[in-house]
Amino acid sequence: MIARYLTYSALFALSCAVFSSAQGAVYDEADAGDFSNSGLSPTVLHLGLGSNFISGSTGSGAGPAGIDPDYFSITVPSRAVLSSLTVLPGTTVGGDVTFIGVQVGPQVTVSPDATDATGLLGWMHYGPGNVNRNILPRIGPGSEGATGFTGPLGPATYSFWVQDTAGGTVPYNYDLVLTAAVAVPEPTTLATLTVGLVFLIAGLRITCVGNRRA
Repeated sequence: MIARYLTYSALFALSCAVFSSAQGAVYDEADAGDFSNSGLSPTVLHLGLGSNFISGSTGSGAGPAGIDPDYFSITVPSRAVLSSLTVLPGTTVGGDVTFIGVQVGPQVTVSPDATDATGLLGWMHYGPGNVNRNILPRIGPGSEGATGFTGPLGPATYSFWVQDTAGGTVPYNYDLVLTAAVAVPEPTTLATLTVGLVFLIAGLRITCVGNRRA
């Protein structure tokens, strides 16, 4: 069982390394068109292990009610986690900050006119000082009704909402990184290892005592 576990872990790590090296740009509005402006039908993105670059723009103008909110959804697969969301250079804000929020599931059901963040998993306002920083830990704390979370986001579907109400075009660039979840031995494997270590230590003690008596 131990050998099988180690073999599986090695093969999984190798596949992750190969897959990771193939990742890069996932969606660029300049080439693929505007992200969805509806939280009920976000643009579906397919991420792979490693870095996943996303580029878009928000701001006032093209969207409903005079603004251009962007919505996209991702699915974190089994045995993986969303470990970071980094704001990349080229990102600007229209005023002081830009809003980003995330909700569990394939939709963002929270209205832009909502008076609090009830329904969201987390959110934050980021500014120029957040460029080149992983903002996932800043999105996590629950406030104003948001559920909140800590650490990486595990396997599930998540929908993101990006919005800046300032006039003009406000570009953003993100790197969403998926990493392989750390595999842990099953309880029976841990028990087997523990028993083996006990007998090993006992054998060493007997050997040492025998050597001293000789």
